[in-house]
Amino acid sequence: MGKEVVSQFTWVIRNFSSLQSEKVYSDVFTVSGCKWRLLAFPKGNGVKCLSLYLAVSGSQSLPYGWRRRAELCLSVVNQVSEELSQTKVTYHCFDAKDFDWGFTTMLPLDKIHDKNGGFLVNGELKIVAEVYVLEVIGKLDEGGEESESVNMLEGDDGAESNDLLEVSVNESTDVNGFQVLPSQVETMSRIFERHPDIASKFRPKNEHLRTAYINVLLSLIKTLCQSTHELSKDDLTDAYASLVYLTNAGLNLDWLKKKLEERSEKKEKHEASERRMKEIEEELKDLKQKCSNLEAELEKEKADVSVARSPLSFDDVV
Repeated sequence: MGKEVVSQFTWVIRNFSSLQSEKVYSDVFTVSGCKWRLLAFPKGNGVKCLSLYLAVSGSQSLPYGWRRRAELCLSVVNQVSEELSQTKVTYHCFDAKDFDWGFTTMLPLDKIHDKNGGFLVNGELKIVAEVYVLEVIGKLDEGGEESESVNMLEGDDGAESNDLLEVSVNESTDVNGFQVLPSQVETMSRIFERHPDIASKFRPKNEHLRTAYINVLLSLIKTLCQSTHELSKDDLTDAYASLVYLTNAGLNLDWLKKKLEERSEKKEKHEASERRMKEIEEELKDLKQKCSNLEAELEKEKADVSVARSPLSFDDVV
């Protein structure tokens, strides 16, 4: 296997809270000769969440039959506590019909606008995209060259330095060959202690890509730690997508798959119980109303009986 090429792009959206535009685009950035840009809906794309997507730039000018196959990891960075950052991953084949892809429910807007949440600092929202291009079919965006099929999994002889965008990183610590934040050391150490073979078949060698995978793993574990009340169906859908993404990279996550299935089953039972609770509450409400009506009817009948039982006076008779 040849070099693994990954690009990390950082997008800082300034004055996020005061943006009036329905959607905003990042600057264009290049990965493996392909031009991309990020697309965000600051007020949500029909939902009360930040909607975030990766899009092929200049897709209309590309030749018929073009395709870009890529894995992408999108993160909304918590600028106060990085381990609280929201990270989601997905895989997609971009083409003329589907030239953008991502997450409609990336992060709830109330969490972003929370003054103590850590996502908005000085009005700025920070987004990081990790893009791993697997295949390029059609004309490359740079140099005007035609390409049949460039499979990045099998290697690319191009200079890796041209595809890897430099970004500032916090001081990291090595845990079993993975660079993690100091705040993540204890968590990662416990994971390797309980599951020593987790990375025995892990393929990626690129340091940035390995870090991205670990962040996705930690985000997935964090999702599963939520209560069934907080855990949404979208969370579970994203969790399964993340699990597939991590497993395809070679991580041994049978134990995590089992936990995810247990959480999904528990979520279904939780929702079923909530539905039954509502049904019982409605039944009780009807019964209470019926009891109230019967009590009123009973009182009326008692009054009628009382009148019927009362004796007549002399004046009533004469």
